[in-house]
Amino acid sequence: MRASYKNPKELSSKLRDLVDTYLEGLLDYEELERTIIAIINANEDRVYKNGFMPTKLAGVLGTERVDIINKIAETIK
Repeated sequence: MRASYKNPKELSSKLRDLVDTYLEGLLDYEELERTIIAIINANEDRVYKNGFMPTKLAGVLGTERVDIINKIAETIK
């Protein structure tokens, strides 16, 4: 699995696909959590700037996906 993304479009696409796979029941929560944490750690400022997700990224992901990612991000702190 690739963890670091320089292109914001690829990053948002990967996050969207991960959460969608989880919502479809094809990925368990623990695996989703591990993967999201790895992506957040590898792409620090691209996922959260000053504690907030950039509006472009949040717009592509949608509210439901952002809520799931925020819930996982809170466990890191």
